[in-house]
Amino acid sequence: MSRVCYFTGKRTVAGRSISRRGKAKYLGGVGKKVTGITKRKFKPNIQKVRAVVDGRVCRIKVSAKAIRMGLVQKPPKRDYRPVENAAG
Repeated sequence: MSRVCYFTGKRTVAGRSISRRGKAKYLGGVGKKVTGITKRKFKPNIQKVRAVVDGRVCRIKVSAKAIRMGLVQKPPKRDYRPVENAAG
C-alpha cells in the first residue's frame, strides 16, 4: 500500500539535498561552494485511522494535517456491556 493521504492526496515527493562549504561573502568569506547534491525524499506524516467513510467504519491512511483540519470523522464509541444471564 502506498503512502498517500485519503483526503488531501499528499504523497512522497522527490527532492535534492545540497551540501555546501565555505563562508558567505557578506560574512567576509570568498563565497559558499556546492560540494555535493544527493537525492532525498520528502515523506508526509501518514497515519492509519478508523474513520466513517460513506456511512461505514473502515481503516484509512490520512495525513496528520487532514486530522488537524477536521476532515476525518471518527466512529462513535461503542457502549458495550456483556449480556446478563436471564435464566439464572
